[in-house]
Amino acid sequence: MTQDNSSDDKLSGDKLSKDRPVAEKRISGQVKQITSVSNPIIKDIRGLALRKNRNKSNLFLGEGLKLVTDALQKKWPIADIIYGKSFADQDAVAQAAARVRAAGGSVLEVSNQVLEKISRKDNPQMVLGVFEQRYQALSSVRPGRGDLWVALDRVRDPGNLGTSLRTADCAGAKGVILVGDCTDPYSVEAVRASMGSIFHVPLAKASEGEFLQWKERNHVAVIGTHLAGAVDYRTVDYSAAGVILMGNEQQGLTDQLAAACDQLVLIPMAGEADSLNLAVSTGIVLFEARKPVLTP
Repeated sequence: MTQDNSSDDKLSGDKLSKDRPVAEKRISGQVKQITSVSNPIIKDIRGLALRKNRNKSNLFLGEGLKLVTDALQKKWPIADIIYGKSFADQDAVAQAAARVRAAGGSVLEVSNQVLEKISRKDNPQMVLGVFEQRYQALSSVRPGRGDLWVALDRVRDPGNLGTSLRTADCAGAKGVILVGDCTDPYSVEAVRASMGSIFHVPLAKASEGEFLQWKERNHVAVIGTHLAGAVDYRTVDYSAAGVILMGNEQQGLTDQLAAACDQLVLIPMAGEADSLNLAVSTGIVLFEARKPVLTP
């Protein structure tokens, strides 16, 4: 997965320091006040807007106190907590900063100008965080009976990806597998759309070939959505399925993935639109599949 269509990857000028990568600048438990947008640490954090820098450092940027709190609850590694000086006296911010510092992360108290520069917004969130990326090896994914994963084929829109993560979280799916050339789940847009579910839902990634080999090797039953599917999604028995496979926003599933599915389903539509949004489709099928365990 080498390409990211999100707008942040079109930015220029935000490069990591030539001297050292981001991770090497972190000093355990450090508290630092920063007022200059040209500070090297700030430049490195701003550089996380670019996918190549996120990949190089294995870090990503997230916005909001809730996101930091979610990460802390999950004991997710936090490299930095960044907050505006005007918010330093708020109890919730001070408590989060203390927990990050105790866990070995850096606490950066910055001017509003610096906060705006990092977030690229005129009215930024009062708290930002820099977090480590995490992926689960596909080889370690072994869906048991009752376990259900969501696989997304070449998802291109970061909002769709983040919303699908949130939906998988709400439905109690075990995780999400990114298949092929997907947008980056750790882009700011995808993280924002996930509403904290980026920390709750395990992520795995694989090429199409790797996914197909994994399916065959582990005898995983896959139900895929397809416009050519002959079966209404509401009529299918999902009890033995290990994966719900959703296709690319414009092209749907590849021929190879569609052929490998144990069952293809479609969502009947009555209006004049020819397709549903990917995240909406994922929610419809996933909640139908999970209905037996979600029904009160």
